[in-house]
Amino acid sequence: MLSRVASSIYWLNRYVERAENYARFIEVNLNLTLDLPRGTTEQWEPLVATTGDHESFTDRYGKATKEAVIQFLSVDAANPNSILSCLTSARENARSVREVISTDMWEQVNRFYLMVRAAASKGLSSHNLHTFLADVKANSHLFLGITDATMSHGEGWHFARLGRLLERADKTSRILDVKYFMLLPTVAEVGTPFDIIQWSALLKSASALENYKRFGRISPDDVTAFLILDSTFPRAIRYCLIKSEDSLHAISGSEHGSYENQAEKRLGRLRAELDFGDLEDCVSGGLHEFLDQFQAQLNRVGDAICETFFAPRPVHSTITGAEAQ
Repeated sequence: MLSRVASSIYWLNRYVERAENYARFIEVNLNLTLDLPRGTTEQWEPLVATTGDHESFTDRYGKATKEAVIQFLSVDAANPNSILSCLTSARENARSVREVISTDMWEQVNRFYLMVRAAASKGLSSHNLHTFLADVKANSHLFLGITDATMSHGEGWHFARLGRLLERADKTSRILDVKYFMLLPTVAEVGTPFDIIQWSALLKSASALENYKRFGRISPDDVTAFLILDSTFPRAIRYCLIKSEDSLHAISGSEHGSYENQAEKRLGRLRAELDFGDLEDCVSGGLHEFLDQFQAQLNRVGDAICETFFAPRPVHSTITGAEAQ
């Protein structure tokens, strides 16, 4: 497969996944504000801080109000990570590989983009915001289903899954990071109905509430362990790394437990840390610090993937001196 094609498929899926996760960020914060006690100040600034866009947001909007943060993360074309910008980039990547992806995939990306663009042109309000966010999630799920059902599960499909799951692992860590920061309760609130409602909202943001029920009672430690270390839930960080590594080895043709490039080495090391770790390892130095380090390591994995598979390389001539003459 051409590196250009592999890169476009990889980033197409990363951008669609990113759009869905930004919708989840906004949706869970909206739900949390409904449950805040009377007189409690809504917190929207942690959302842009956790997505890594705080400096850009501050330069353009100043104070992190509800309306400004929603506009910035949803339909601001000047923000390269907004839902609108993600779908614009996804559509352009899909356009460049139309001969490789199925017609159904292209049509779904196009419909998804047009839906978001239409919502942006009309403007988001309290009346249509929840519907918009639900539509973003539904369209992302539809694209995933169409991809799995209409694309041959060969090298291209593995690049698609690799991009999607690495993006998902990153955003699950960021959802947990921002919500953990905002939900740190006072001692008096631990175990109260309000505390449980808040952590339930966190699980809902990852569509994890029903899967979590096997743990029984909702507690911050169990929620944290589930979203980081579970190996069977599709949005848990460890699950994403397991399946990402499977796809990476399928692309390279190398055996599990070995590596042939820096991407496999870095991803294998990161997965091993979670395979042989527990919650104590994650929180002993501070949960935020652990998640921040994880995101940095995951970024290095992404850099290695781009360098290994997508970066242009010089063509070395095999023409001898005599032939050249």
